[in-house]
Amino acid sequence: MSPAGRGRGAWLVRLLPMGRLGTKRTPFVLLTVVLLGSGLISLLLLNSSLNQGSFELSKLQRGTTELTDQQQALQQEVDQLAAPDALARRARELGMIPGGSPVFLRPDGTVIGTPAPAGTGTADNASYTGPGAPPPAVVPPPPAGNRPAAPGRQPGPVLPAQVR
Repeated sequence: MSPAGRGRGAWLVRLLPMGRLGTKRTPFVLLTVVLLGSGLISLLLLNSSLNQGSFELSKLQRGTTELTDQQQALQQEVDQLAAPDALARRARELGMIPGGSPVFLRPDGTVIGTPAPAGTGTADNASYTGPGAPPPAVVPPPPAGNRPAAPGRQPGPVLPAQVR
């Protein structure tokens, strides 16, 4: 063999693993391949679980949106039914009539206001066609001796603006 051939061959022989040296690299290469493969598999499993969580999150957000829309529709219905005109209409449908002006009793037995039966004194009450008008409430006026006149005031009925 020529010296040039031997040099080139020696160089190629050095690139190839030699007997004992090649067997020492095999476990390292296998370990590296196994670690890389298990890393890729774990990344694949992690990615798929994240995608599943994302789909579940989207589903829950859609459900939340639907429930919010339903809640808003129900709130609008409650607001419509709680409006004063709707309450008055429903009360008329049930046969109720407006009560009129309130009358108050003081602890000493005096009456504040003018008592009148429900359904008298307004145009809405004139359309009431109930089973019969209730009897008028009779409240006797208090005796004049029970209520002394305050200085500077005329004796008479106590108006709501005068009550303190």
